[in-house]
Amino acid sequence: MATPDTLSAASTDGHRRVPMPLVYRYLGDKRFAYTLLRALSLQILHPGNAASLVQHVHGGLYAHKSSAVSEMIYIAYSNRDLRSVMRTAHSHVKGVDSNGRRYHSLNPELFFFQHATYLETLFTSIDLFHRPLSNDEKEQLYREACLWYAKYDISDRAQPKTYGEFTEYFEDFCRRELSVSPDVAHLRKETLHPKTWYPRKVSPAAVRAMLHPRAAELLEIDVSVTDRAALAAFAAKTKMRAAMTPRTYQLIPAARHDPDR
Repeated sequence: MATPDTLSAASTDGHRRVPMPLVYRYLGDKRFAYTLLRALSLQILHPGNAASLVQHVHGGLYAHKSSAVSEMIYIAYSNRDLRSVMRTAHSHVKGVDSNGRRYHSLNPELFFFQHATYLETLFTSIDLFHRPLSNDEKEQLYREACLWYAKYDISDRAQPKTYGEFTEYFEDFCRRELSVSPDVAHLRKETLHPKTWYPRKVSPAAVRAMLHPRAAELLEIDVSVTDRAALAAFAAKTKMRAAMTPRTYQLIPAARHDPDR
């Protein structure tokens, strides 16, 4: 079985040499896009990431995410050498956060945390809209995600080696590093009330139930039984629709060049 080290080595020429069947199966699915507000609600609680969104994103958070996440998915699915894309897109994203600390989006710890929110959200979307993964499948998906991350050509020094270590890292990071900075006031409403792209289809009640517990705590959101019922109903409806939809049309456009299809 491939390890993160061998996956990284295999991708140094920018091409896919180790297959990523679970990444290909789930990452490009529209159901992952429905859950992006979970990742974004965590990202706005990191002072450096929140500052980057306030200072460098113009035209709306979800309009930005529709472009950025589509590019992320395209890179994951592509066999082309796209190692320069992330560095080029993020090289100018830097400044000083509301705590007076300098940030740069290419800082390995900050960049990996943002990636980690997408990965944790991917696991959540699979559990909600597909089926629970076995422990072995979770480890496999995480190993594949290490190859996906290697395609960015960003230092992986912050990346845990196993899924078990990743979950420990993620919960610890969210507990220690996330807080309600002044920038959150500018980002909170739009994050929780998406008006565009796929997240707009998620009701406010389902949005609340979809939040990571740490985000709900810091944003002072009480998730009710009614909220959880709304999410369960949305998930059931989404599963039913997917069962009647050809696979190609379940994918967002950036994933429709699946190299294994």
